[in-house]
Amino acid sequence: MKTVLACDVGGTKTVVALYAEGDRSLAPLWEAEFESAAHDGLDAVIAAFLERAPAEFRAQLGAACLGVAGPVLDGRATLTNLNWELDAADLARRFGIPHVVLLNDLEACAYGMLELSPDQLVCLQEGRSSQRKGNVAVIAAGTGLGEALLVWDGRDHRAIATEAGHAGFAPRGKEEVGLLRYLQSEFGAHVSCERVLSGAGIFRLYRYLRQTSGDPEPAWLSERLTSGDSSAVVAEVGLAGEDEVCVQTVARFAAVYGSEAGNHALRCLALGGVLIGGGIAPKLLPALRSPAFLEAFLDKGRFSELLAGMSIHVALDPRAPVFGAAVRARALV
Repeated sequence: MKTVLACDVGGTKTVVALYAEGDRSLAPLWEAEFESAAHDGLDAVIAAFLERAPAEFRAQLGAACLGVAGPVLDGRATLTNLNWELDAADLARRFGIPHVVLLNDLEACAYGMLELSPDQLVCLQEGRSSQRKGNVAVIAAGTGLGEALLVWDGRDHRAIATEAGHAGFAPRGKEEVGLLRYLQSEFGAHVSCERVLSGAGIFRLYRYLRQTSGDPEPAWLSERLTSGDSSAVVAEVGLAGEDEVCVQTVARFAAVYGSEAGNHALRCLALGGVLIGGGIAPKLLPALRSPAFLEAFLDKGRFSELLAGMSIHVALDPRAPVFGAAVRARALV
């Protein structure tokens, strides 16, 4: 039985899994999750994983595909939000794996999303189902912001990686122009979209809105912010309606997310639809279902009608990236 190893390597966590390679499908055999920052590199994570995995699953390991959060150049990658450097050839030699390939994490995620069943997707806009065979835009906010596209070649979708999340943040309206200037005071002239559309970006947005609101931060909220993940706290409080500035933060985040998803859909001419992945979207699903997201998505002037015809779905399965990596690894066996 041939097996393949798949990784979803992120700035916060790394998921590693072994799959059995079959004629038509992949069966999961063994999986583990690691805190990325607790390890010196991906080789240490893979070594720890293989030590835990049953020997019979490791014996026929034929290929590995590693989805990494950063650009892949000539089989090498440096993670954007983690001080890891990866080399596919070195990993192949160290672990005796015949074929090892690195993919951008959103490229792997895109392939995994193609395999999702309808019950693993939440529809934000129906679009026109007759156009499902066109290009698909993929966007995912998490520790960072990833963007990819699935190009329809007439027979299949082929994933193309981008680093569009590091392109400039495009503000809409006076309030977002103010946000841009606020972030420029911290990051300089170039403010990437990732500075807003990411886990850390939620708290940056909150700080700006708290400052401009003039409302003092409640003591109970200050205590929660200092004792937990500040961005997660803001999101939870905002969704619960317990603090007005947090409510505004969640709504504005959804609007920025919708706007950037619309920008990406135009870049891809995404007649096949838009897929939203990452860890944030399922947690902020009520906000993405609110008018703020869709209004910003459609606010593209003369091309609003074109965008209205595109379907938009949120992927609920957090394992789509690692499964997408396994799909690509199977092609190497």
